[in-house]
Amino acid sequence: MEEENIIARPPVFEGGIAYSLASLLVILLSLVFSICVAGLGQAAADEDWYKYLGFLLPQIAIAAACVVSMRRTKRPVRQIYRPAKWYYFPIAALMSFGLLFSLGSLNTYFVKFLELFGYEASMEGSIPTLTGWNLLPAILVIAVLPAIFEETLFRGAIFGSMEQNGWGTWKAVLISGALFSLFHGNPEQTIYQFLCGAAFALLAQRAGSILPGMLAHFLSNAVDLIVISFRGNMETMPLGGTIALYTVSGLCLVGSILFLILNKKNVKGKLSGVKMFFLAASVGIFVCAVEWLVALVGGFMA
Repeated sequence: MEEENIIARPPVFEGGIAYSLASLLVILLSLVFSICVAGLGQAAADEDWYKYLGFLLPQIAIAAACVVSMRRTKRPVRQIYRPAKWYYFPIAALMSFGLLFSLGSLNTYFVKFLELFGYEASMEGSIPTLTGWNLLPAILVIAVLPAIFEETLFRGAIFGSMEQNGWGTWKAVLISGALFSLFHGNPEQTIYQFLCGAAFALLAQRAGSILPGMLAHFLSNAVDLIVISFRGNMETMPLGGTIALYTVSGLCLVGSILFLILNKKNVKGKLSGVKMFFLAASVGIFVCAVEWLVALVGGFMA
């Protein structure tokens, strides 16, 4: 009887469970870490090891949620990481370039808008030292690991379950993008994370694989770190170079998205099992929403 009940649950139920589990594990590990270092004082927060753990612990939690999801759904690893046609990888690279510079610029204006009301941005202060060889471990922890584990969770387990349940292309793309943004709990990057999450989901749907999305995710984070590392040189770039950079990145973004939209027909579907999904994901949505609100209020009170 128990096996029949498990089989009767729609695939999106497991996607919702994966979202809630990952959210809870991130909060749990962060809480344990905070308790362990509480006696070290504020000075510890400025140390690189502290900042690295701030990025590493969520990835450990996400990896654990991925393992649990794979075991519960019994999906073979080769099915999750199935290959994609070669041309989706250069498309992913072009899309990541466009997302970083075009949408990253848009996100900068969003942060400036918040700052008009007293908000104090905090994201860059949490990034470890990026000078010299310090850039390499930062790329590993902040670019490589999220590309692997976040794509496995969000595009493999969660978005994949929406596809299995026949939600249709755009419904699944937009909902998974919103969940991806909320999961990060960062008001400063809400719009950017939503658009990135939706773009990565569309790429996974068109390619039939999460591998191109892994490349796009890695490049977005890695290039962002490199830009921050060399920001002094970037700020001295002539106006013409800046205009050219944003023009080319905008064309790359528009071109890659248009290619993905026109390359295949959209799958039409209904939100069957949507109540079951949001029931299973409700704990994670609540936890992430509270984290987002706390971060937003903290930014205005800083």
